[in-house]
Amino acid sequence: MEIFLGSMLLIVVLILIEIPVAFAFGIGAMLFTWATGNDVSFLIPHGFKTASSFALLALPLFIFAGLLMAEGGISERLLNFVNSLVGRVKGGLGAVTVLTCALFGAISGSSSAAIAAVGQIMIPKMVKEGYPPGHATALVACSSVLALLIPPSIPMIIFSITGGLSVGAAFLSTIVPGILLAVIYCLLNIWFVRDNPNIKVEPALPLKESVKLVAKTGRKAAFAVLMPLIILGAIYSGIATPTEAAAIAVIYAIPVGLFIYKGMSLNKLGAVTIRAVTMTGGIMAVLFFLFIMSRAMILEQIPKELATSLLQVSENKYVLLLLINVLLLLIGMIVDDISGSVLAAIIFLPVVTQLGIDPIHFAAVVGVNLGLGNVSPPCAPMLYMAGGVSKLSLDKYFLPTLKFLCFGHLPIVLIVTFIPQLSLFLPQLLLGY
Repeated sequence: MEIFLGSMLLIVVLILIEIPVAFAFGIGAMLFTWATGNDVSFLIPHGFKTASSFALLALPLFIFAGLLMAEGGISERLLNFVNSLVGRVKGGLGAVTVLTCALFGAISGSSSAAIAAVGQIMIPKMVKEGYPPGHATALVACSSVLALLIPPSIPMIIFSITGGLSVGAAFLSTIVPGILLAVIYCLLNIWFVRDNPNIKVEPALPLKESVKLVAKTGRKAAFAVLMPLIILGAIYSGIATPTEAAAIAVIYAIPVGLFIYKGMSLNKLGAVTIRAVTMTGGIMAVLFFLFIMSRAMILEQIPKELATSLLQVSENKYVLLLLINVLLLLIGMIVDDISGSVLAAIIFLPVVTQLGIDPIHFAAVVGVNLGLGNVSPPCAPMLYMAGGVSKLSLDKYFLPTLKFLCFGHLPIVLIVTFIPQLSLFLPQLLLGY
């Protein structure tokens, strides 16, 4: 156990001094393997075998599909559609931001893609309409983590594959928490800006004109909204596996971007392909080393030792879940959502299974908790990315972020943790889980 803790500490230190994440995990994995006396030549084939699984092929395909739709002109059409629904009330523009991040997450499966696509449009727009810049930045950062919860979620794919769980069930487990979080963020945004006299509100339209505007923007955004429906419909109807659905998404996204929305050109298509390959390569390098480390940990019975250590603290599974939540929060604060998902599956999934906690319930706990960590200082990778878009210093958006997290995200973490049926309802209803 001491060797494992030392390896994890080394990985954290390397990440904090800005060593690339793949190299940090590689060094940590090799050190752990060497220190425990395991044969690297035995572990490397396991890493290759797991990384080359058919199910994991969904990862590059969903990344590619998300980038295609982001570059194909989808963001503005989604924004216009959501704005026609909720944009003409005080605080409505903030609600537009939250709901668009959720919709974009359902297309790209990536928090960083949601920040890049939605934040670049909505932060300047909110500031222009009178929202404080810090509030606008915090709202985009916090809303971006809805991409972890609204399927298809890339971190949930990784968590499921690493833990040997049903991808479809893991997808369904986070839908209700994701919807609840989106609703809470919309309400909090309206409450926080209710007394701000600087915020401009477009005058309400007569019912007939409002319906026409919704129909017009909805028609333009129809192909964007259809994409997640096609993906999830294919998976849950049994027509396609998640990997095959990801391939369908790519085939769908290319003609939509090129010929319907016309935001994509052949030059852009080439650039997007290179970006997708680069992103996938970086992620796969991290996953490869994590798979090696996970195998070595199993051989050394680290999960069993960890479970024994936790049971010495308390035998109450809810107390232990609360402790695990704290550890997940720390992981989310240090590493990105994908690395965090693998670590959660490697370290904690065997522990919670031994404690009698449903693995699909735990998948939802991991999703909401890593999202909280990704926007929680001091590390907060998604928070700093949003700050980079708005070009603000941390002190300008730290307090607004804290308010959203304490009154919005943290209660959802606790609700999902202590009410398992919230995350198990849909898998049981649709999959008979």
